[in-house]
Amino acid sequence: MSSFSSLFQKEHMGELLLAILFIVYLIMGYKTPQPVANIVDTIIGKIVVFGIVIYMFSNSNPILAVLTLMVAFDLVRRSYVATGNFGLNNFGLSEAKKSSQFTALNQFPYTLEQEIVAKMAPVKNGASLKKPSYKPIMDNLYNASKI
Repeated sequence: MSSFSSLFQKEHMGELLLAILFIVYLIMGYKTPQPVANIVDTIIGKIVVFGIVIYMFSNSNPILAVLTLMVAFDLVRRSYVATGNFGLNNFGLSEAKKSSQFTALNQFPYTLEQEIVAKMAPVKNGASLKKPSYKPIMDNLYNASKI
């Protein structure tokens, strides 16, 4: 309780103002501006944000530090949504999903056409063909070269 009352002292008015600003940010749900979201949604941006959280835990009021942690998580989450990575990772189709959909759509039953072709095929299980009873002849080539 002493940390809560120390927040209202005159020398800690900056921390009180920052706490009020953090509460407004969390409650109102403002969208993260695109330039800020592009910076925060990188590895370095996330490291910097959580470095600020660690700094606040070591050098400020514990209530303000917890608020900073909540704002940091919310900022990272909103930045993830604002840059579009959330949609790509959760709703975009990967190659595995695409191929499974195509495989499911290309499952056909054994058709009558396949059955008739299998019956009419002259070669069954690697057996060789008989010699044909006819002799092929070549038509007039009209001065073309032979194949």
